[in-house]
Amino acid sequence: MAKPPRHTLTMPSAHPRGIPTRAIPRAAAALFFVTLVGVALPLAVLHRAAVSRHSLEDPWGRYPLPLFAVDDEESAQGDDDLDSEDLKLDRVLQKASMRDNTVILTTLNAAWASPGSVIDLFVDSFHSGVRTSSLLNHLVIIVFDGDAYRQCAKIHHYCFALGTEGVDFSEEKRFLTSGYLEMMWKRLDFLRLVLEKGYSFIFSDADIMWFRNPFPHFYPNGDLQIACDHYVGNATDLRNIANGGFNYVKSNERTIEFYSFWYSSRLRYPGYHDQDVFNAIKHDPYVADIGLEIKFLSTAYFGGFCEPSRDLNKVCTMHANCCIGLRSKIHDLRIMMEDWKNYLSLPPSLKRLLTLSWRVPQNCSLSSLN
Repeated sequence: MAKPPRHTLTMPSAHPRGIPTRAIPRAAAALFFVTLVGVALPLAVLHRAAVSRHSLEDPWGRYPLPLFAVDDEESAQGDDDLDSEDLKLDRVLQKASMRDNTVILTTLNAAWASPGSVIDLFVDSFHSGVRTSSLLNHLVIIVFDGDAYRQCAKIHHYCFALGTEGVDFSEEKRFLTSGYLEMMWKRLDFLRLVLEKGYSFIFSDADIMWFRNPFPHFYPNGDLQIACDHYVGNATDLRNIANGGFNYVKSNERTIEFYSFWYSSRLRYPGYHDQDVFNAIKHDPYVADIGLEIKFLSTAYFGGFCEPSRDLNKVCTMHANCCIGLRSKIHDLRIMMEDWKNYLSLPPSLKRLLTLSWRVPQNCSLSSLN
């Protein structure tokens, strides 16, 4: 079958996880949406064969430390088992899954794994949130390097090593650098594999703080539910600017097809990351043809620095998006956690009566993006 033509994705100036409309004029926002519609030409067929199955092969030759301890007999058998890494993934997903085969996933490299860094704040938010601590029993941390694994093993019981084929993902990856793009697409391909194995998931970036159990605020229908950098007020409106850092995806034929389509679309839009490509292909008629139902999550419950959740009595998650630089991100995340803990210390009557607001963003202010 003929490959689809490659098109150039016309996007606004580089920004982390999108820029809210308060940061750009209305006319520019309108042009942004029109441009995305124009470039998202339909694909006639889905290139499933082009989607690689190598994600789990030969994890880090540089790091001999295995993720799961195995006995001598199992180790000997592993040499003859080409799918040993695949079996390890099956094992950890089965252990972590809920009754309906749902897991919570995040990814981690060494830059975000050092003590006191992003992953510690992420895990702490589960302990500090409302009805969130038990969700840690269903969290699998996908690690990109040996240093990240060693730190993961100190703080959590479900860690999985994702093979990176000799590519070093341990250092901080600055937004839209080649290393950043490769890591984002590697992650997306892995999520497709999880869906193929029959597991639904909530994927969360590790720089998202969990303050309340999100499940009561998901829609009962919808194949893919995704957070937004900017929410226009309607859960089905394609003008919503999606943020790929938080999504709830049900495993079915439609989502598996879409993730394969999404991953293969990186070839149509070289130089752009998964989120920008999603915001383009969501308009593609092929998405409607496969029957995928997309729901966009309100920033009232699933907010971020781009568009904060204003009501601390409602907020479920807050994302350190619209922020460049690890130091700035950690600084503002710590302040966010302080704000949340101060809120929790208030008596219920004051929580209802007071109009409370975040002290962030600070170092992650939008002016730093200009």
